[in-house]
Amino acid sequence: MNELEITTLVTRLSRPHPSGGVVIERAAILAAGSDSPAIIDWIIAHSGTPETTASTSRGQGLHGSRLTGGDASRSQKPQRFVLPVEALH
Repeated sequence: MNELEITTLVTRLSRPHPSGGVVIERAAILAAGSDSPAIIDWIIAHSGTPETTASTSRGQGLHGSRLTGGDASRSQKPQRFVLPVEALH
C-alpha cells in the first residue's frame, strides 16, 4: 500500500478520541487485510501510540499474579492506536 491508500484507510476506520485526535482499533486494522503490518508501521511513524487495556482477573487474590506468570498486560498486543489530530492532515 502507498502513503495515500494507508491515509485513506486509517481515516475511514478511525473514530474521534477524547484527546482531540483519532483512535483506530487493532481489530479493524487486521480485518483490512494482509497489509496490516504496513498500516501499523505507518501509524507508529505518524506519532500513533499503542494503547492496551489492563486485564482484570478477579478472584485470584493477593498472589494471583504468581499463578498467571506475572503481569499479563506486558505481553498483550495493543487493542487500539491513538493518533494525534495532525496525523491525518
